Amino acid sequence: MALKITDECISCAACVIDCPNQAISEGPEYFVIDPKKCLECVGDYESPQCVNTCPVDCIIEDPDHQETQQALMARREQKGSSRA
Repeated sequence: MALKITDECISCAACVIDCPNQAISEGPEYFVIDPKKCLECVGDYESPQCVNTCPVDCIIEDPDHQETQQALMARREQKGSSRA
């Protein structure tokens, strides 16, 4: 499942800096997560770095973009092979 940022975001950009997949960008009102790029840090860290960094706890699971851990890992591996 991808993550999303709620409207409680204070636009501090801490999450942007820590995202290993460059899935977070500035939106019109607050930061947003691209569900096609978000891998929840699977394979890189034990937990999503954006969630760990967020000072206001406004990053939650996005029920509109559900994926299993296996699917996230497969996308990570595919992404890694496309870099080669």
